[in-house]
Amino acid sequence: MLAAMGASTEERCIVADGLITASCWWHPGQHQGLEKLFRYARRVGNGGIVPGVAMEYVRDNAATALLDAAKGFGYVAGQRAMSGAIQKARKSGIGMIGVCNSNHFGIAGYHAMLAARNDLIGIAQTNAGAEMAPWGAMDPALGTNPWGIAIPRSKGNDPIMLDMALTQSGKGMMRWFERAGVPMPDNWALTPDGTRTTDPGSAMEGSLLPIGEHKGYGLSLVTDVLCGVMTGALFGGSVFQDDTNYGVGHVMIAIDPEAFLQRSDFYARLDEFVEEVLSVPPIDVDQPVMLPGAAEQRRASERLEHGIPIDLETVERLRRLSAELGVAFPNAGAPGSLEK
Repeated sequence: MLAAMGASTEERCIVADGLITASCWWHPGQHQGLEKLFRYARRVGNGGIVPGVAMEYVRDNAATALLDAAKGFGYVAGQRAMSGAIQKARKSGIGMIGVCNSNHFGIAGYHAMLAARNDLIGIAQTNAGAEMAPWGAMDPALGTNPWGIAIPRSKGNDPIMLDMALTQSGKGMMRWFERAGVPMPDNWALTPDGTRTTDPGSAMEGSLLPIGEHKGYGLSLVTDVLCGVMTGALFGGSVFQDDTNYGVGHVMIAIDPEAFLQRSDFYARLDEFVEEVLSVPPIDVDQPVMLPGAAEQRRASERLEHGIPIDLETVERLRRLSAELGVAFPNAGAPGSLEK
């Protein structure tokens, strides 16, 4: 499908890998996986995403740079920026690259993990469309503005991986609750009149609540300063508003622990710290303490072995999109098909 949209081989590999990774990590209701393909196809069609575009550095210094994504795929912009940050970190100990004129970049942890796989600490941030109200207000002015942080570990251990939005939940999960016909937690969203609600339908018309109340609001604001204001991208209520120009901004940071101490010492100290944290007795013995990202990595292993769950509505939408793009679709029930 991506090839039919005009994506290059590199773009197809990056975007497909990102979407599959998201489908492996997250609950289907979070709509961060294959469901994003429909938005990408629509926006390629209206010029909001430009496949094959040349992304260029407009500023380039020893440890920092600014990449103009030129309306290309956000996943691709994120990976190129993190790759550049990794190269700078190898030389300077740290690399930080801002991105402007980009699109939805997928899941933040995906980009942070690129650094971790290269024995570096990775931090990925992005701004997003306004869905969160400033603390104490009712109208949205800030995005969910996700963060991804990945920390490499010694050989044989998965990286520590924190991937989170700065709201309690996203609207994709609220739609899942609505389809299931069950109430959602009352600390997720406000109705348009500023009242907390457990009704997903009412919440979809209102604004999202931040994590940690005023603290999450503050984190979202400073994230938009870094990703939007500082990079020259759009910010606040302007992001995601024009379907032909999302104007998203990102920041990618790579840090080499060896700029501070020997890599072997870093890993030994980190292992000691992790052991200390995981040894804390849990409240429920059936739910032991876990590291950030452990649940996602375990879920990914299970799904890669047994298959990724996709609801029938998504399957039918994929079937229709395949037909529109002139791409063959797997037969229902065939080995390896989406429905299996």
